[in-house]
Amino acid sequence: MDYDQLASFIEVAKLQSFSRAAEKIYRTQPAISAQVRLLEQECGEKLFDRSGKKVQLTPAGEILLRYAEQLLALQKEALQAIAELNQTPRGKLYIGANEATCLYVLPQTFAHFRQLYPLVQISIYRNFSHKILQKVQEGAVDLGIVTLPQNATNIEVMPVFRDEVQVVVPKDHPLAKNKSVTVEEVAQHPLILPKTGHTRVVIDRLLRDFRDHIQISMELASVETQKKFVGAGLGISLINRAYAEPEVAAGVLKLIPLEGERIYRELGLIYRRDRYLSLPAKVFLQAVQDAAKATQPKKATSTTKTKTR
Repeated sequence: MDYDQLASFIEVAKLQSFSRAAEKIYRTQPAISAQVRLLEQECGEKLFDRSGKKVQLTPAGEILLRYAEQLLALQKEALQAIAELNQTPRGKLYIGANEATCLYVLPQTFAHFRQLYPLVQISIYRNFSHKILQKVQEGAVDLGIVTLPQNATNIEVMPVFRDEVQVVVPKDHPLAKNKSVTVEEVAQHPLILPKTGHTRVVIDRLLRDFRDHIQISMELASVETQKKFVGAGLGISLINRAYAEPEVAAGVLKLIPLEGERIYRELGLIYRRDRYLSLPAKVFLQAVQDAAKATQPKKATSTTKTKTR
């Protein structure tokens, strides 16, 4: 059993045809058939059912397909690791993150990384944390930045960012003069909330004692849209502090801590521990670690921490 035989076997399984597999990998059909026969002799089982119009995998063939794909992936990673010895990082790096993380957390890191490694091209897959986790597990993205905690098997997690969720109001709102506000005070005003996601779950939990009379004026998918409508006086919201700092600095919005409550959102960088990390992925990990140390000297311990008076 060699890698060439396994590659031929995989193509036949995918295309369900010996002739189409031969065309794709520039071999003759007899040569492909001979390789499959050798595999069948070694396995002691038929790998394909050839009785129908299409070639179908047998139960033994389905088992071999899983392991064959893993073996070829490991071969590719091994050759890549060797080729990267003493090389300058280059190539494409696939990263998963949600839109707000891309807008407010990563720009400086990306800019610094680009200065250090101009030959690395970054491709961003934007989606919710559970979708990013799925893509990392599938191997479709190299690294993901997700809301913590994450307890998936075979996933390495590195906390990189922690931020407090605070109340955000227009600069001329009656609450704007307060140094802090209670959850009860928040519940008395029209609310503009994220439609889905981790922060929405935290907010719903926070307001559950007032859910019978709270007024949700808008549910929006975009943090930028939330801030725009809050600034227009259509309601107040709860948002990560870092997301609203530009508008606070410009005097458009005001951030107010919750009285007696401290709610935090923590982000972590994730990757599969059982897969080889490319050189671009390794140096990006280091860049994120350096940025986290510079901006967050104290290591976060949890995603959401609530203390009630």
